[in-house]
Amino acid sequence: MDHNLTLITTISAGFGLALILGFIAERCKLPALVGYLLAGILIGPATPGFVADVAIASQLAEIGVMLLMFGVGLHFSINDLMSVRRIALPGALVQMTFATLLGMALAHWWGWTLGEGLIFGLALSCASTVVLLKALESRGILDSMNGKIAIGWLVVEDLLTVLVLVLMPPLAAILGGASTETITTPLWQTIGFTLLQVTAFIVLMLVVGKRLLPWLLWHVAKTGSRELFTLAVISAAIGIAFGAAHLFSVSFALGAFFAGMVMRESEFSHRAAEESLPLRDAFAVLFFVSVGMLFEPAILVEQPFNVLAVVAVIILGKSIAAMVITLAFRYPLNTALTVAASLAQIGEFSFILAGLGLSLGILPTQGMSLILAGALISIAMNPLIFSMIKPFKKWALSFSELARHLEKRTDPFSELPMSTERKYLEGQVVLVGYGRVGKRIAEALTNNNIPFVVAEENRELVENLRKKGLPAVSGNASEPSVLIQAHIANASMLVIATPDTIDVRKMVETAKTLQPGIEIVLRTHNEDESKFLREDKIGKVFYGEEELAKGMCEFIVKQYAPKNIHT
Repeated sequence: MDHNLTLITTISAGFGLALILGFIAERCKLPALVGYLLAGILIGPATPGFVADVAIASQLAEIGVMLLMFGVGLHFSINDLMSVRRIALPGALVQMTFATLLGMALAHWWGWTLGEGLIFGLALSCASTVVLLKALESRGILDSMNGKIAIGWLVVEDLLTVLVLVLMPPLAAILGGASTETITTPLWQTIGFTLLQVTAFIVLMLVVGKRLLPWLLWHVAKTGSRELFTLAVISAAIGIAFGAAHLFSVSFALGAFFAGMVMRESEFSHRAAEESLPLRDAFAVLFFVSVGMLFEPAILVEQPFNVLAVVAVIILGKSIAAMVITLAFRYPLNTALTVAASLAQIGEFSFILAGLGLSLGILPTQGMSLILAGALISIAMNPLIFSMIKPFKKWALSFSELARHLEKRTDPFSELPMSTERKYLEGQVVLVGYGRVGKRIAEALTNNNIPFVVAEENRELVENLRKKGLPAVSGNASEPSVLIQAHIANASMLVIATPDTIDVRKMVETAKTLQPGIEIVLRTHNEDESKFLREDKIGKVFYGEEELAKGMCEFIVKQYAPKNIHT
C-alpha cells in the first residue's frame, strides 16, 4: 500500500466501520459510541486483518478531543452549575475521591505502583458527559431538576479532571513516570508555575477572549457567508487549543473547553454550536475509534476477574457513593437513583486521562485495556440501568420502610414558613417555575403589587427567593403536596412557566380539584402541544413563536399605519 494514502485509508476505514457498527449498536438499543469503540478494536493492531495507522489515528484523536471539549464548553453554563452547586460540587468531590480510592485499592492488590493506581483510579472516577446527555435527552429529562443536578455533577467532574490533566505532566516523575529531564526545581515551584500559567490563560480568555471572540463572530456573520462563519468557529476552537498548549503549557482539552465557554457568551452561540456540530461529531467518532485501537481484547479472556472488578467499581462503587451523597443532602430517592445511574459509566475523559498517563509512563498498557473494557461494558449497560430506575424505586417503596422514609422525608424548603404574610395566601398567583420566563412574570407581578407564591424544583433557587422575602416552596409541582404547600386552594390563578408540558395535566387536575374556579395559564414550545392543550380546554395557552409573531405583527401594523394614511 502506498504510504502516502495512509491518512485516507485510516479515515475511510474508521468512518466506514464506525457507521456500520454504530448503526448496529443503535438498533440493539445501545449507544452508538459502543459501535465506534468496536470499530477501533477491529482495525487496531490487537486484532487480525487490516491495521490502521495508530500514529495518524492518535493525531486525529487529538483534533477530536479539541472539538469534543469545545462542544462541552459551548453547552457549559456557569449559571446552571451555580444553581446546583451545593449538591454538585461536594457530591463530585466526594464521589471522585471514593472511586479513586477503590481504583487504587484494586491496583495495589494487583501489585501496581502508587502512581499507576492513582491515575487508574482517577480514570474510573469520571463519567462521560456525552453518554449522559444522550441518556437524559432520550428519556426527556434533560431539563428536569434531576437532569440539571446530574449534568452539574458531571461538569464539576470535568473541571476537576481538566485540573488533573494540567498537573499530570509536571508531577509525572514524582508519580513514577518516565522523565527525560533532570528535576532541579522543587515540586511546589513546578506546581505553582503550572497553576500560574493556567490562571494566566483563564484570565486572558475571560477578559480578552470574552470580548474578542463575540466581536469576531459578529463581523464574520455580517459577511453573510455560512462557510466563513463555520471556519471562524472551528479555527477559534482549534487555534485557541493549540495556542494554549504552546504558549501556556495548557492541555488541548482545557484550551478548547474555554474557547467554547467564551463563545457561549456570544449571541451567535446557538448558531456556532449548530454549524460546528457535524465536524465535532465526525472527529468525535474518530476519537472513539482511535481509543478502541488501543484495546487488547485478549484481556477479557486472560484477566476476566480484573475486568469484572473494574466494572464493579464503575457501576456499583460510583453509583452507591453518588446515591448516598445525594440522599445525605436530603434529596428524594428518585433524584438519588437518577444521579447514580448517570454516573454508572466512564467515557471520553477517562480515555484522555489514561492516554496521557500511558504517554507519560504512569499507567501500564494493561491499565488502558482494563479502562477500555470497563468503558465498553458500562456504556453498553447504561440504558439498562436507567430503565431499572422506575421498577427498582417501585419495588423499594413497596418493601422498604427506609425507602419510603427517604422518598417522603421533609425538605426544609418544601413548606412555606409560618411567618409568610397572610396577604400572599389569599387570591394569589401560584407561579410554577422561576426560569427565564418565570422570573419576568414574577417581576411584573411584583411591580403591579399582585401577590404570588413560587413553586420551583431548584432548592437553592427557593432559598435565594426566601432571602429576598419572596414566598416560595421547593418541589415538583406535579406532586399535589407541593401545590398544597403553595396554598393552591386559596389561589386565583395557576401560571405554569416551565417549558416542560409532560406533567401539566397533573398540575391542572390538582389545582382544579382544590380550587374549581381557578384560572390556568401555561406556556409551550411546541405547536402540536399547543393545539392539543387548547383542544382540551385546560386554560390559556401561550405558544412561544406564535406570541413572538403577534408582537412583531402589532409593531409592524402600528408603524405602517400612519405612513399608509398619509399616502
